[in-house]
Amino acid sequence: SPATIDSYRISFSLLLRFAHERLGKAPSDLQIADLDAPLIGAFLEHLQADRGNSTRTRNARLAAVRSLFRYAAVATPQDAAVIQRVLAMSGPRAIQSPVAFLTTTEVDALLAQPDQATWAGRRDHVLMAIAVQTGLRLSELTGLQRGDVRLGSGAHLRCNGKGRKERCTPLTTSSVATLRAWMGERTGETPTYPLFPSNRGTQLSPDAVQRLVGKHACGAAKQCPSLASKRITPHTLRHTAAMRLLEAGVDTSVIALWLGHERTETTQIYLHADLGIKERALARTTPANVPFGRYQPPDPLLAFLESL
Repeated sequence: SPATIDSYRISFSLLLRFAHERLGKAPSDLQIADLDAPLIGAFLEHLQADRGNSTRTRNARLAAVRSLFRYAAVATPQDAAVIQRVLAMSGPRAIQSPVAFLTTTEVDALLAQPDQATWAGRRDHVLMAIAVQTGLRLSELTGLQRGDVRLGSGAHLRCNGKGRKERCTPLTTSSVATLRAWMGERTGETPTYPLFPSNRGTQLSPDAVQRLVGKHACGAAKQCPSLASKRITPHTLRHTAAMRLLEAGVDTSVIALWLGHERTETTQIYLHADLGIKERALARTTPANVPFGRYQPPDPLLAFLESL
């Protein structure tokens, strides 16, 4: 997929530049034997110590390197010893942080931030509103075209998701009205035209969407102080959509289909993030008509214990 290609491109570029500085050989002159386990290990340490990458990013770079060496195991069997040592490398486990999501008040503050008197402001408002309602991934949002929108009976968005899977996501009445107004002011465009174009009429880049979400989040934090303590990204809006479905009582298997998860187990992270579910479960385990407090043994029992 384009996202995988981009990740591998960055990983290999960083590795080749590091090997060039460490070994003094041009990237085009490097051999598999030069990229041995000590060098790969030093590269991974460089990512965290010098570049400040997280454990998750380090492991993603290692995954790209391992994919290259799995190919090299067939293409260059003479380097089998070096290849096997690299393939045996493993990365540290990343700490699973709680899922960040927005409350209804925070969502309202964020969506009210764009200046809808301008074209760019209206685009940003519609984009974020659709992201919160549908839970689309960033690549799915930027890849939407006008022809992917159905606003009639059974209104929905059709997108090509992760793993080259096509899926449909239903639209609420408010989302239909928002999209109809947005598309109505841009007539004459072909079905392949981007739904959320840039000022030049081209598809928005992922970086551009991340910047606009961050910009509006900073502005909204002035009216809603709780936003200042959260790192808000396009993926936060996806988490918000999932949490809204969960709070509405939707089963996790349905949420997995909605979000396009490969496995239903992936959706379990939202169960851990919802403190309300845990509190309701705790309330159900509390015996009825039992006063709160610590157990106090009767005096005869204390006397028995002290006599032992």
